[in-house]
Amino acid sequence: MNLPTVIVLCVLLAVLSGIVVYMRRKKKQGKGGCGCNCSECPMACSQKANTPS
Repeated sequence: MNLPTVIVLCVLLAVLSGIVVYMRRKKKQGKGGCGCNCSECPMACSQKANTPS
């Protein structure tokens, strides 16, 4: 592998890692999900049971 390939690989890994960290933080805050109408979601019943009141 040459140097430009290694640099591009490192940049891609950094971007991917940032996206994963961002998504995990949103999920911990309870803001994760599809963002669509929850009544049409197949998991709506189980998610309502886990949502703090």
